[in-house]
Order: sequence, then C-alpha cells, then structure tokens
Amino acid sequence: MLTDTHYLSPIIENNVNAALMEDLQPPSDYTIVADLGKNPEKVKLPLEKDITAALVPGGELASAQVICREPAIFCGRLWANETARQVDKRLQLHWQVEDGASVEKNAVLVLIEGSAKSILTMERTMLNFVQLLSGTATRAGFYASLIAHTQATILDTRKTVPGLRHAQKYAVKCGGAQNHRMGLYDAFLIKENHIQAAGGIAQVIAAAKKLAPDLPIEIEVEETEQLVTAIESGADIVMLDNFSLSKLKTAVSLNQGNVKLEASGGITEHSIVQIAETGVDYISIGELTKNIMPLDLSLLFT
Repeated sequence: MLTDTHYLSPIIENNVNAALMEDLQPPSDYTIVADLGKNPEKVKLPLEKDITAALVPGGELASAQVICREPAIFCGRLWANETARQVDKRLQLHWQVEDGASVEKNAVLVLIEGSAKSILTMERTMLNFVQLLSGTATRAGFYASLIAHTQATILDTRKTVPGLRHAQKYAVKCGGAQNHRMGLYDAFLIKENHIQAAGGIAQVIAAAKKLAPDLPIEIEVEETEQLVTAIESGADIVMLDNFSLSKLKTAVSLNQGNVKLEASGGITEHSIVQIAETGVDYISIGELTKNIMPLDLSLLFT
C-alpha cells in the first residue's frame, strides 16, 4: 500500500460525498459538500431516501463480505472506508488485503459488520469505487509487467474519469506504473497547437522557461528534425508522437541521453515490448485510465 496518501483525504471525502448524493439526493436538491474534514457537521446525508433499504427493520444487524470474482490487483480501500464513514460511522470494515496487493479469484477482500440498512445503502457506491480503481490498478500492472525487463517506465495520462483523476492516478501507482503530470498546472506539455500558436519550438520553450523556470518542460514532436530543435532549445522531455519503431531507434541514437524520451500514440499490449526495447525512457498510455474493465465483485450477506 502506498504510504503518502494524506493529501488524498479531502479529495476522497468529496469523491464519496458526490457519489452518495447521486444515490440519495434528488436532482432538485443536489449539493456537494466541500471541506468535509473541516466541517463534518455539515454532512447531512438523507439516508431515508434509500426507500428500498427502508424496508429492512432499523435495528437489524448483519455481516457481509466482498468477494473478488477474478484475479486482480486490489485498489480502493481508502474510498471504501470513507463511504462507510459517511453512511454510518458505526460500520466496521475488517480488511483482508491492502491496496496494491495481488488477489486470486474468489478471495475475500473485506468483512463488514453493522446495520443491515447501512450496508445496503453504501453497497453500490463502495463497490463502484473498488471496481473502477482495482480495474485501473490491474491494467497498469499488466502493462508494467510486460516491460519489466527494460528500463522504460509506464506513464498514465490525463484521460481519466472526470472528477476521479486523483483516484485513478493513485490506482495506477498501486498497479506498479507511474504518473504523468496531474493537471495543467504542474508541468508543461507543449503540443502541436501550442507550437503553432506560439511561433515555433524554440520560441515556445523559451516562453515556458521564462514563465515557470522550475517546472519541467515536455514538448511533442512528430519528426526527428523537430527532436534536434527541441534538444537544442532546452526541453527536459520530448514526446515522440506516433513514431515507428525505426524512427524511435533513430531518435534514441540521435538523442545521446541529452533529454528524456517518451513514446506515445497508439500503443497497445502487442506493440509495447518492442517500443520499450528501443531504449526510450517513458511510454505513456491513455488506456490505463480510459478503457477500464471494472473488477467483478460481489457483496454478500453472511
């Protein structure tokens, strides 16, 4: 499990609150509570709006377990815990696995004890988070394993589920890959349209250095001639967009280690090994967070 997760606390609180409101708050009353950790008294979930769970007697206690129906890399424990906290602080979750752990088919992930009504109310929201994040971690782990024999690193992209970027990027790291920039604020990624609008590669890199000299500058190129210009202009990373294998090898040879090289565009499980073996430093794959098959899970009362 990753240890540096403190920064995620307010993000997780708002992720969960938004998800629960989708289930419990009619659109006309829809609100998302900010700063839940600072103002927990503001959280007034209308639990009575779960009209199906209302059929269960209020004092009924239950035990349940969540079972994984396929081999996977597990992720989502933090979001599941927060879901339980916001629905019913008295619920007890006894985890059998940590985030980032490999699990086998039919493994029990967590045992849950408490109010039957509360378990029923939180069930779908909790499973949605765990299914998505475990699916993301599993896919990232699959790609990372394919190139483990090389020095290349798998990176994610900003092609994430809206509102769940931090969650999915956390899952990518749990799976064994790494994060690209988080957003538009923490690193430059200069693409074709930026270059054209700014007047050229040299001009746009010079502007980036002036605007934020401490931030990394990455620039996308489509030809080896542009790579030379990017190196000479002081880029930190060059994204080689849709380069063929032969062009990637040429770029690595031409670069001589001056900048970090990132392969990107149309990369699949069938092509990634050969791409990694060309000697590039990074391989970015939108599929890690975009085309995700959620993990098959079941929550069953025991």
